[in-house]
Amino acid sequence: MQLDYTVQIWREGKQFVAHAMPLDVASSGETPEAARNAVHEAMQLFLSTAERHGTLAEVLEDAGYELDGVRWRCPDWISIEKHSTPVAA
Repeated sequence: MQLDYTVQIWREGKQFVAHAMPLDVASSGETPEAARNAVHEAMQLFLSTAERHGTLAEVLEDAGYELDGVRWRCPDWISIEKHSTPVAA
């Protein structure tokens, strides 16, 4: 089974963080590529663990995936935006 997901990558200090959405799985690495590879591995482990526990369908549904015949369809992203808000100092 192939499962689509979206990855955001950003820098935190000297590390790069990769966040896989909509399943909310994250990992990091010293380069963007290392972070991308780490989150890919984390996704595979997360999904295989959910499958072993018999909760994969529930996890995917909770994340907004829809079963389309035999394929899980990822939620359609409308946009990914960066916003800011004032914070009291």
